[in-house]
Amino acid sequence: MEVLKVKNIEKYYGSRSNLTKAIDDISFSIQEGEFVGIMGASGSGKTTLLNVISTIDRVTAGHIFVNDEDITKLKGNSLNKFRREKLGFIFQDFNLLDTLTAYENIALALSIQKVKPKEIEKKVIDVAKKLEIENILDKYPYQISGGQKQRVASARAIITNPKLILADEPTGALDSKSARKLLESFESLNKEYRATILMVTHDAFTASYADRILFIKDGKIFNELVKGDDSRKDFFDKIIDVVTLLGGDLNDAL
Repeated sequence: MEVLKVKNIEKYYGSRSNLTKAIDDISFSIQEGEFVGIMGASGSGKTTLLNVISTIDRVTAGHIFVNDEDITKLKGNSLNKFRREKLGFIFQDFNLLDTLTAYENIALALSIQKVKPKEIEKKVIDVAKKLEIENILDKYPYQISGGQKQRVASARAIITNPKLILADEPTGALDSKSARKLLESFESLNKEYRATILMVTHDAFTASYADRILFIKDGKIFNELVKGDDSRKDFFDKIIDVVTLLGGDLNDAL
């Protein structure tokens, strides 16, 4: 089943005399249960692409479908309902509420949907066990590590069973050990929950956990890699090869 379909989208910024084309006629689709990464140099358009898919920004032209619903036409309450029920967000800076415990941060979206407390408790504990954070549910964000915060944020994103999870540089603020733990959690969510994940990252190691990578250059899809039967190390090596083709210093391009 096709969860996301991006069809001939374009995004312009600026005035007519000084127009910048951030996205240039991009089309692709993501099937249910896929884990797809987006990579590209700074200014390539990858963040803009994530922003229009997440409805934070609007396309200038083209259409974006989530479960066959054209989200480029949504407004007002319909748009808010779509964001609340169909999307899950994972940000680099966690975006947890400091005044709520980990449990309360995860449960909040279900509370808003008026789910019964007993059902909320069951769902929170279930996803917390999957992400190995059940022992910190009573702690506040300032009491836990960056890696634990990101796993709480991941639990919050998955708890409503959204059609699509959008992750923006999810390992960017983490050390290597915490990043690896989070990515293993993503793999678990992807396989056990059939979670469909679209992740923007600048890091080849992070990208190597995905099933497929879209490389963006100058607002266009420059290349695509599919992991297939490759080991993660082989896939990592192929990612590095494409990054080299993108040109520039490796650290700038990733």
